[in-house]
Amino acid sequence: MADKKKVVVAFSGGLDTSYTVMKLSHDMGYEVYAACANTGGFSDEQLRQNEENAYKLGAKEYVTLDVTHEYYEKSLKYMIFGNVLRNNCYPISVSSERIFQAIAIARYAKQIGADAIAHGSTGAGNDQIRFDMTFLVMAPGVEIITLTRDKALSRKEEVDYLNEHGYFADFTKLKYSYNVGIWGTSICGGEILDSAQGLPEEAYLKHVTRNDESELRIEFKKGEIVAVNGEKYDDKVKAIQKIEEIGAAYGIGRDCNVGDTIIGIKGRVGFEAAAPKLIIEAHRMLEKYTLSKWQQYWKDQVANWYGMFLHESQYLEPVMPDIEAMLTSSQRNVNGTAILKLRPLGFECVGVDSPDDLLKSKLGEYGEMQHGWTAEEAKGFIKVLSTPLRVYYGIHEDEER
Repeated sequence: MADKKKVVVAFSGGLDTSYTVMKLSHDMGYEVYAACANTGGFSDEQLRQNEENAYKLGAKEYVTLDVTHEYYEKSLKYMIFGNVLRNNCYPISVSSERIFQAIAIARYAKQIGADAIAHGSTGAGNDQIRFDMTFLVMAPGVEIITLTRDKALSRKEEVDYLNEHGYFADFTKLKYSYNVGIWGTSICGGEILDSAQGLPEEAYLKHVTRNDESELRIEFKKGEIVAVNGEKYDDKVKAIQKIEEIGAAYGIGRDCNVGDTIIGIKGRVGFEAAAPKLIIEAHRMLEKYTLSKWQQYWKDQVANWYGMFLHESQYLEPVMPDIEAMLTSSQRNVNGTAILKLRPLGFECVGVDSPDDLLKSKLGEYGEMQHGWTAEEAKGFIKVLSTPLRVYYGIHEDEER
């Protein structure tokens, strides 16, 4: 009897991947290896339940691939350096997570010599592209199986199949669907499907539990978080989790984003992301004090492309390490503490305490007193600066503004 083909299933524990594991193992003769790539969105209990369920569904092996710290080092760090928010709104959470989940799955498939990789994406979203493209590049020659997409399966068909084979779980179609990760929680469904509506309070997973005001101090060294409210953190993931805990108690970071999907249609998603919003705005404020005008300008340009490439499944594009190098270089003087004031459903940036504060110039205080030039030098500078305009309007006197 020929050996069974090995297939790695990117297993989240949801309906589509549960169906995939059972169908491949029971009906299609594959030796199934269920792999859950965790980028910080699964609790220990969820991972234990995933393992138990994978074996019930017929998997030969189950493995959790924890890539949370790799995700930080190879993606989140640069998104903080670049203050990356898609459409100036959305922290690129789900899309960047999927890339690193796919990389981990491809790496594992090669490690065990798998013949195929399977995932549960449908044909209507971005994730199919993120998974397929990563697998095609990182695991060339390995078959890609997508039963839900290829068979256009309905939820009922999948649930009925699982029930018929003795597997019962609560796959009730809820009004909202969630993707929880270290860089935010996305919310789909419900009012999101109506362009004229926003999300009600009950749609959010985290609710306001603090009604006071408090101060949040985030200390950065070369652009990376080193302390939160005076407590030092060597583990940057734990620092992010601490800021999330603080900000989520105020319901900070709620919004809806409308954007262009990779497949060309518009997409709308709600989200709650206290840590990304607080960290990015704190970091951006510190940079205003510590970077030159042109450092900020050019960093914004490349960071926008970096975020777009991440979102659109181009993380493996060779230009990405070049952009990361520029972003890293720009952070050499981004040192100090950003001070924020938190309140229910909002926050404000107060100021910074930094040894690299360019506002502390000996040449003068803005609007107060100059020390680096005389009044006559200022008048001469202004006159020279105005020369191109005086030339133009001297010839085109008829043009009024």
